[in-house]
Amino acid sequence: MTKSIWINLPVNDVNRSRDFFTQIGFTPNTQYGSNDDSASFLVGESKLVIMLFKKEMYESFAGGTVSNPISGTEVLFSIDAESPEEVDDLAKKVILAGGTIYGEPGYKDGWMYGCGFIDLDGQRWSILYMDMSKMPLG
Repeated sequence: MTKSIWINLPVNDVNRSRDFFTQIGFTPNTQYGSNDDSASFLVGESKLVIMLFKKEMYESFAGGTVSNPISGTEVLFSIDAESPEEVDDLAKKVILAGGTIYGEPGYKDGWMYGCGFIDLDGQRWSILYMDMSKMPLG
């Protein structure tokens, strides 16, 4: 059975993207991808692996061209936050690191607090805190 899942993302400038994800708090994984054409990060308690590959290298692995993330989106990566303050803090880090906020931090349905951001290469991410004690039943 599957032991883990890795997320592979195409980037235009590996070093710039490495700096971006390090600045927002992802943990560099120097065991893999620590050169100019790839980078690796461990994310969260389960240590999810995110690999960044120079766009051309990614396309050779994927067997196709990268779609334009500016005109559309195919996937939304969500990051679980422990508090609304953590959402706000991460949103500030994203801006300082050069990312873009597309959904300002705020509450939704009275029990979720989150925001959305776009990384340097157009991938979309959400940061979400869920107060499970206020989650509607059903």
